[in-house]
Amino acid sequence: MSRIGKHPVPVPGGVEVALEGQQVRVKGKLGELAQTLPPEVEVRLEEGRVVVRPRDDSRRARAMWGLSRSLVANMVEGVDKGFEKRLELSGVGYRAVAEGKILTLQLGYSHDIKYAVPEDITITTPTATSIVVAGADKQRVGQIAAEIRSFRKPEPYKGKGIRYADEVILRKEGKKK
Repeated sequence: MSRIGKHPVPVPGGVEVALEGQQVRVKGKLGELAQTLPPEVEVRLEEGRVVVRPRDDSRRARAMWGLSRSLVANMVEGVDKGFEKRLELSGVGYRAVAEGKILTLQLGYSHDIKYAVPEDITITTPTATSIVVAGADKQRVGQIAAEIRSFRKPEPYKGKGIRYADEVILRKEGKKK
């Protein structure tokens, strides 16, 4: 039995959930998200909560049960509160500037990197060395943050690069004579 799947997803006020077969649409103050759930699970709206159950007792149905419940919970939380990832730049001369829908990164290359920000994502730079990626879709926010991080991954000797705010970089010792 899925420990995650057996808990119903509460729907907070201001959030609307619409079910059309396997299609789940969630609408809230931060936007609208839609997801098609696998056919191995059934989803119902009961007493202001979304309940996900497996259709049979197969291994795949049990696996999709917890996944589907997590996807629905992330959509509900995303349109209500939103998600954000924080990135930090460390290195001499490393800077980030968000101007409109363009993120400009100076990462020690001979040129600046200009990253076009998608419409459903908000990128802000509170300081020159920190970036905040925010949006309603958890998967999309994580993907955009990973793409920005991939421009200059943190290296283990000096720790220079773009890292997540909660990421710990394991440092290595340099060469010895």
